[in-house]
Amino acid sequence: MAQLVVATGNRGKLLEIRELLSRMDMDAAVDVSVLSDYPGAPEVLETGTTFRENAVIKAVTAASFTGEVAMADDSGLVVDALGGAPGVMSARYGGRGASDQDRYERLLREMEHVPDADRTARFVCVVAVASPDGSVSSAEGTVEGAIARAPRGHGGFGYDPVFLIPELGRTFGELPPLAKNGLSHRARALAGAEPLIREAISRWDAGRKSSRGLRVNGL
Repeated sequence: MAQLVVATGNRGKLLEIRELLSRMDMDAAVDVSVLSDYPGAPEVLETGTTFRENAVIKAVTAASFTGEVAMADDSGLVVDALGGAPGVMSARYGGRGASDQDRYERLLREMEHVPDADRTARFVCVVAVASPDGSVSSAEGTVEGAIARAPRGHGGFGYDPVFLIPELGRTFGELPPLAKNGLSHRARALAGAEPLIREAISRWDAGRKSSRGLRVNGL
């Protein structure tokens, strides 16, 4: 069975990714593993300045280390009133060791005096797909919303309890998983990445089978 390595240590992301791949019927044809499943797997440092740069760093590292096609995403919350913050620093907003609650409570404090009309924000996700030969492709997804005045709901993870979808009148934290996964930034990025993943796996597996054939024939 074809292999796909997911380069993430975020349990919430992994659950969403597995669910979304399942809905694309990819789990039946692809064995999905996680980079941390591989002994000696390196810690990947997110040193990029954009979501795409960080996603590519993670995917390329995982593909190079495992010898399999790998995918990684980098995502975050972009708040207009904060000049785009927390952006690529979303997971580290509030300092090392901060919890999800610490991060969104800091965000709410910084947004305390921002009027409703100026509380616009969006979640952005970039999925990068890398092969061991160094080829990389990517897809991006976004979802528009606003920052709520207080956390609502206990679902999801990260900033979900304070990310409001105005047309629904509910935060991501209040939505059932299936509903959230139907419209999230990660769902949209993965939908765009699906053909990229299939193509990368097909091409890599074809090349690997060709190499095996050459060895069998003594070439």
